[in-house]
Amino acid sequence: MTGPQHVFNQIQSSDTGEYYCEAQNEMGTDWSRIMNMDVKYGPKSTSVSVSPSGGIVEGSSVTLTCSSDANPPVQSYTWWYKKNGGGYQSITGPHLVFNQIQSSDTGEYCCEAWNGIKTGRPEYININVRYKPKSTSVSVSPSGEIVEGSSLTLTCSSDANPPVDKYTWYKKNGASLTGSEKTYNFTTISSEDSGEYYCEAENKYGRLISSSVSVDVQYEPKNTSVSVSPSGEIVEGSSVTLTCSSDANPPVDKYTWYKKNVTSPKSSGQSYSITNITSEDRGEYYCEAQNGRGSMNSTALMIIVAVKQTVLTAAVGIIVVVLVLILCLSGLMCFRKKASKSPSDTRHTADDGQGDSGPVYDNVSSVVKSPTDNPTDNQDDIHYASVHFSHSKNQEVPLYSTVQLPQTQKQDEDVQYSALKFNFPSAATLPTAAQASEEDPSVLYSTVNKPRTKKS
Repeated sequence: MTGPQHVFNQIQSSDTGEYYCEAQNEMGTDWSRIMNMDVKYGPKSTSVSVSPSGGIVEGSSVTLTCSSDANPPVQSYTWWYKKNGGGYQSITGPHLVFNQIQSSDTGEYCCEAWNGIKTGRPEYININVRYKPKSTSVSVSPSGEIVEGSSLTLTCSSDANPPVDKYTWYKKNGASLTGSEKTYNFTTISSEDSGEYYCEAENKYGRLISSSVSVDVQYEPKNTSVSVSPSGEIVEGSSVTLTCSSDANPPVDKYTWYKKNVTSPKSSGQSYSITNITSEDRGEYYCEAQNGRGSMNSTALMIIVAVKQTVLTAAVGIIVVVLVLILCLSGLMCFRKKASKSPSDTRHTADDGQGDSGPVYDNVSSVVKSPTDNPTDNQDDIHYASVHFSHSKNQEVPLYSTVQLPQTQKQDEDVQYSALKFNFPSAATLPTAAQASEEDPSVLYSTVNKPRTKKS
């Protein structure tokens, strides 16, 4: 470059250096002193570096470093950043250090360099903190009451970076459910689907299980049934309790009891008690269970009332004793000699004994065939034994025995009389004569036939 002057129209930092000039004429050459020219400039090429490089994972240590070319050198650095869409914040220093970076530190960052001449600021860099799923939860749609037969959708939500790429659904106290989508659908939900549900969200950095949500499916009563207590034979005079059971959600709030072929309800409430049961209470009973969703009737339960055991036992005992006595009496009359009394006397004596309210009398009336009757006739003579049992209320329960004795050559028949006395239970434990004839007949008939002997 020649000339006494050198002009820098736009001096640059690159023009910094040592300059000298050479003067030359015919006499010779001379060099000037070297002059150092230092071009001052503000920060330029300002940049931010991230260490370690690569993906930034939550919980790790991260350092941001700001650098800049400036003359004179940068005197101060200021960091400007904007986290997750919030407002800008600032901090000074050439380094910005995160000992345990969090997902909340995700955002835009830049640094500002100042050297007294001007300020240099680079473009913003984006800090993207990666993390495993967090805040995992389940929501139910539609909200409110869940009715059997309706549709329902469960949705799993989770905050994760990168986003969740796998969902797993579970039912509490059960195995995992089919499906790995964000939503789990019930097209027609049933009562068996009631329970607690939760999901698991997963990405490349980890997984997280949500808290559980309750699915309460409401339905009308079902499986309605009736039970009886005490179980076993129901004896007249005892007490029984019928209990109605039903599966319902919400629980049954109204029970109504019915008897078949009876129009009006018998009672209300979950239990129905029948005290001092009688034969009139026998029949078929059923209950109706009702809640806010509907109602259902149970199947009918048959109630059979048995006669009281003490009455049956006493009646059977009396029958057995009477049978034994009649058989013994008939045997004695056959083998003992006949008394020499006329049939008319026998009848009078028998008639006189029937009005007595004391011991039991056995009255035998003999009807004797005439000797002129055909001796080859096979018809037997018939004797009647009437046994009367005396009660405290002067009520008689007659038992009849027909004794047929063989014809003999004698016209007069020997008649034997026996007086029997029985000790009966009190009137409170024995049925009345009307009840006895209805429920347990006390009239017994016994016929004893003995071979006839031919007349000589």
